[in-house]
Amino acid sequence: MAEKTAEIFDLQGKVTGKITLPAVFSTPVRPDVIKRAVLAIQSNRLQPQGRDPMAGKRTTAESRGTGMGIARVPRIKGGSGRAAFAPSTVGGRQPHPPRAEKKIVKDIPKKEAKLALTSAIAATAQKEVVVKRGHAVEKVVQIPLIIDDAIENLTRVKDVEAVFTSLGIDGDITRVRDSRNIRAGKGKLRGRKMKQAVGPLIVVCDGVNLVAAASNIPGVQVTTVLNLNTEMLAPGTHPGRLTVWTNGAIEQLNTLYGENA
Repeated sequence: MAEKTAEIFDLQGKVTGKITLPAVFSTPVRPDVIKRAVLAIQSNRLQPQGRDPMAGKRTTAESRGTGMGIARVPRIKGGSGRAAFAPSTVGGRQPHPPRAEKKIVKDIPKKEAKLALTSAIAATAQKEVVVKRGHAVEKVVQIPLIIDDAIENLTRVKDVEAVFTSLGIDGDITRVRDSRNIRAGKGKLRGRKMKQAVGPLIVVCDGVNLVAAASNIPGVQVTTVLNLNTEMLAPGTHPGRLTVWTNGAIEQLNTLYGENA
């Protein structure tokens, strides 16, 4: 198999050299495996739920029987006539409540999880997959986009935005800003009023300074190679996220997922 190469760009968008892409970028893209891996990651964040077996049953409510022109549901004592105990009544119980012993975590074999991660990495190098996901890449200088390690030293938001402009990523940042709107439904009352699209992912070796600098840019996420997972590369189970790799991150990829790894 012929080796694939890519150009390395500096912070001004100028070519400074070439690098041989690791073999992981030749992995076949498997959307089905990627989806399983992302759902497994998401399911591990779910909080187990359960109900008290006696919830809604601690009452002396009894049915008043027939001949009174009212439903035969159990009612509390007194003149109010309010129903209780029966499922789906006010002050009653749930018909089929969540059970604490229910298995909510979706497991995935280690080899399949690794295949999903390498497949998601390979998808970031295929322009048609990135475009299909909805990213604005008309002005992006190259996919996969590889930049000099100097970006990890940036500490100001405007410096990061200037780099994005020189690389042609600013169009995708604009797409994310334009997508921001109020969520439909009751989710807006539960701490998630706004929703927006997902923007570029920057993969670095260290990048502590860059995380702080890019945190205020909508949709941008910064991670290290060691912390990379399938959900970051394929948010919502859809592969092909617009990803910016640093030169050092590519070399680290070769060590972690090379042919001899």
